[in-house]
Amino acid sequence: MNVPLLDLQAQHRAIKDEVLPALQAVIESQQFVMGPQIAQLEAELAKLCHAPHAVACASGTDALLLPLKALALKPGDEVITTPFTFFATAGTIHNAGGTPVFVDIEPGTFNIDTAAVEAAITPRTRAIMPVHLFGQMAALERLLPLVQARGLKLIEDAAQAIGARRKIDGRWRMAGELGWVSGFSFFPSKNLGAWGDGGMITASEDEIAARLRKLRLHGGAKQYYHDEVGTNSRLDTIQAAVLLAKLPHLAAWSARRREHAAYYDQGLAGLPAVRTPVVDPCNEHIFHQYTLRAERRDGLQTHLKSAGIGNAIYYPVPLHLQNCFRYLGHSRGRFPESERAAAEAISLPVYPELTRDQLDYVIDAIRRFYR
Repeated sequence: MNVPLLDLQAQHRAIKDEVLPALQAVIESQQFVMGPQIAQLEAELAKLCHAPHAVACASGTDALLLPLKALALKPGDEVITTPFTFFATAGTIHNAGGTPVFVDIEPGTFNIDTAAVEAAITPRTRAIMPVHLFGQMAALERLLPLVQARGLKLIEDAAQAIGARRKIDGRWRMAGELGWVSGFSFFPSKNLGAWGDGGMITASEDEIAARLRKLRLHGGAKQYYHDEVGTNSRLDTIQAAVLLAKLPHLAAWSARRREHAAYYDQGLAGLPAVRTPVVDPCNEHIFHQYTLRAERRDGLQTHLKSAGIGNAIYYPVPLHLQNCFRYLGHSRGRFPESERAAAEAISLPVYPELTRDQLDYVIDAIRRFYR
């Protein structure tokens, strides 16, 4: 049996009768850049995230970079984040002119350790950028008082968490709702994926939303009139059309991922060599990834590959140990939980179209490896 890590062809077969007419409508209109689907998608995403504004852009990376550019970071300005995440989280801080300040993660959820964040704040801190890793929100209720008391900005890296939510003070709050801004990715592998790159920024204030709309269009609200130096970061109309066709399916897809995760949890229960994902009881996880901690992880990966089972290691080298961030002066052992996660984590197939037979095959393969 073959079980890919992700099967986008299976997804397409199920919804092609909805997606293809949406694409045809864009082709017929010939409005490939900033067509009406862009504003429609922005409105729908703002509604989903309970956010006042949403601003489409070219990628999930730009969805973090543009707000950081808007902060006008100066040399020495710091942004606190996690070293156990995709490169863009810290790469955008550097490219916006700031200094990434890493703090360790919680061993259970893989999300940023909020107590460590508070200890890392200095007079040079400008923002805090938590990551809602693998589809589970970080504990924003512990970070919001920190930014409010010190006049900092909270930037949610929600690239993997569209539709995730967290119960705070008895009320469900969405990923993208509570930050000054939040960045989402529509990379094809995401729960809501485009047919190429794409991103979205939700914003809590009128002023920053207006600024971001200009920054993505070379710094001007009107063509050929530039208030500042921006860049070209427009979401293609075709991508917006694809996303609009997929969006009504998102909640059901994420629910299906939760069902698969629960089935894995049950099937792998009692296996001491693996630790299934820890879900904070305050969270509704969307399981962008189903990530185990596994003994002899690399051997397990080889075994799964030989059995035709897709898998991935997110992330094998934490950011503080990457060559490009050597200038920050971190050495091995500085962030032990992140380093431990990098050595133990392995993600399994969890996409909605998986069959029960495929799930059983993955569970049996893991149990055979540790037998």
